[in-house]
Amino acid sequence: MRLTFLGTGSAMAVPDRAQTGLLLESDDRALLVDCGSGVLQRLSGTDVGYEGVSTVLLTHHHLDHVADLLPLLKARWLAGEEHLEVVGPAGTKSLLDGLLDVHDYLDGRVDLSVREIGPTEFSVAGFDVAATEMRHSMDCLAYRFAGDGNGDVVFSGDGEAAASTARFADGAAVLAHDCSFPDDVDVSNHPTPSLLGEALAGHDIGRVYLTHLYPHTRGRHEEMLDSVTARYDGDVRFASDGLRIEV
Repeated sequence: MRLTFLGTGSAMAVPDRAQTGLLLESDDRALLVDCGSGVLQRLSGTDVGYEGVSTVLLTHHHLDHVADLLPLLKARWLAGEEHLEVVGPAGTKSLLDGLLDVHDYLDGRVDLSVREIGPTEFSVAGFDVAATEMRHSMDCLAYRFAGDGNGDVVFSGDGEAAASTARFADGAAVLAHDCSFPDDVDVSNHPTPSLLGEALAGHDIGRVYLTHLYPHTRGRHEEMLDSVTARYDGDVRFASDGLRIEV
């Protein structure tokens, strides 16, 4: 399985990070996880391209995770692709219906299917997935993608550091986790490095990548890594747009 970070930024734009989006590939399967602003452009630079991604899995419905959904639909229509599936938490159908009400000329251009899921196990785009709830300002799911014998990949989506999420990720080869702000920023609904390190302490994860980075983190990566690893004895790194990992 290959993981590509398409967007590692947040709702506050920076030049070198698109908003949230991850691409998972295995053999001839491809799955886009979240589709924030700038993700479509990043996707166009991959071998898969937007033509090769017919399924999007959403962690939640905040704008920086869904802004490129309709641009993706339109690009696929213009490229002659006929289908798009969007899977996500409760309310995903209402989200798509509302977007198409505004941009009604796109309605019916492709065969759009929508599936809503909860904290359970399911299959999507040929991937076996388990989901668990995150503590965030709206309903949000973290996902664990079963590997092909080489380990699983876990993506937190957005949300606070929690022991339940760490247990969910235990034993995974890769965990991509929200770490939006340094420790001196007073924030809820997102973790700081020290809180993330405390939550992960004692768990066995192959490699942790910090993502969903606000501008507040610029120039402070070493300090943030030190804060996580002072509490969690594991391999922790910062994600960056375009980073590809073989799992």
